[in-house]
Amino acid sequence: MAAKGATAPKARKEPNAAVKAYLVFYNVAQVIGWSYLLYQLISYHINPPKDVTLWDTVKYTVIIFQNAALLEVFHAAVGFVVTNVFMTLCQVYSRVMVVCLVLLATPTAPLSVGLPLALFAWTITEIIRYSFYALNLFNAVPYFLIWCRYTFFIALYPIGITGELLCIWAAYVYSSETNMWSFALPNTFNFTFDYGYFLLFSMIAYIPVFPQLYLYMFGQRKKVIVGESSRKKTK
Repeated sequence: MAAKGATAPKARKEPNAAVKAYLVFYNVAQVIGWSYLLYQLISYHINPPKDVTLWDTVKYTVIIFQNAALLEVFHAAVGFVVTNVFMTLCQVYSRVMVVCLVLLATPTAPLSVGLPLALFAWTITEIIRYSFYALNLFNAVPYFLIWCRYTFFIALYPIGITGELLCIWAAYVYSSETNMWSFALPNTFNFTFDYGYFLLFSMIAYIPVFPQLYLYMFGQRKKVIVGESSRKKTK
């Protein structure tokens, strides 16, 4: 979901030099990758190439840098960063699912109007998020970046969620017409799976999860932005 990264991981207070260097490299690489994706997105809409879709333009960039987020589960599991492993897994899974099991799986999802919406929200969110993480390793996060991190989500999360749901719906419509990736009994493996139902369940799962993450970020904003402003006024 667009709310990925709501529980912001913090580097350990005294990470060893190798771990710190690795985390700096990872976060900076992600900033570069998502910035390049934003450039591709803007360039495509300013001067759309003939006979080339948006997904054709950004596909490999999205695959590489979105799936690279799976490393964040590893970071949490081995203690490179202090965050909840399960929450990190859930947040990473939602985006990877949209990329690998929706956009790559069907020809209709990449043509959905939801794709540019999702990509716009993802790129801005991730550029801010990974910049925050990289600078936080040096305790050098400027207030402007903190403000962006805890303010831009107000618009970006709903935009991203809308884009993701539109992509999933486009995939669902296609799957319901073609019965793709669905296995009915009886079969050799004695196993049944309906891809369409999987997509419907995925969309329904947004209902309880998104409000919690969205309200959580408002709570974080109140602590970080509003709280800091109040302290400054008191001084």
